Amino acid sequence: MPPIRHSVFRPCIDLHDGQVKQIIGGTLSDTAPENLRTNFVASDSPGDFSRLYKKHNLGGGHVIKLGPGNDAAAREALGAWSGGLQIGGGINDENAMQWLDAGASKVIVTSYLFPNARFSLERLRKISSLVGKDKLVVDLSCRRRGERWVVAMNRWQDMTDMEISQDTLNLLSEYCSEFLVHAADVEGLCQGIDRDLVENLGKWAQIPITYAGGANDIDDLDLVERLSEGRVDLTYGSSLDIFGGTLVKFQSLVDRNMKALDLD
Repeated sequence: MPPIRHSVFRPCIDLHDGQVKQIIGGTLSDTAPENLRTNFVASDSPGDFSRLYKKHNLGGGHVIKLGPGNDAAAREALGAWSGGLQIGGGINDENAMQWLDAGASKVIVTSYLFPNARFSLERLRKISSLVGKDKLVVDLSCRRRGERWVVAMNRWQDMTDMEISQDTLNLLSEYCSEFLVHAADVEGLCQGIDRDLVENLGKWAQIPITYAGGANDIDDLDLVERLSEGRVDLTYGSSLDIFGGTLVKFQSLVDRNMKALDLD
């Protein structure tokens, strides 16, 4: 059976201390900040990256605030392409509408849904009702535990009580329009995607899903498309030349998207 759709490249802007960075996800820690390992710190501004994505019509990307001190940088990125990028990191019922007003196409929510690391359906219903299902993305970034994937919150430091599964995605998809899934264990390592996770996401997907973590080759897009039957899109980070990488050229991904979307 041919893919229902083509997997495409979704861009990202990861913000840490007000700068665009590429960080090895598993090293983020409030208790041991000295362990943080950074692959790249951009000299270009968040707005520069946003304008680059706008130039090439790379919609559906995300801006992630990794901790405090990133609000101004996030507003700059959103302002450079109003309605073009999603925003995540510290999103809750009190600030979600402010970020939509600042130019976000959608808000991405994680930790707010897990008070004391336990999932709250009440909170999901509340924020979905507030912003609208079509404006809400649920971040299911996770860590692998044997043959399972457990959702991690607070910059991937704290494990929650939620396992990614068919039942989980079915429930959550009633209240949101997309999922974002960082495989935190391979994030920033450029050692390949979590194939099992991507394959399962493709089986379980009812709504669009963007996967991030480990992509290190242009052919990973074809791999994700094959594993997920085109139901999962892919984000590249540290392997990408615009983030100091040497393994994947940004222009190659732009060309691949144009081909997939028949825009050429």
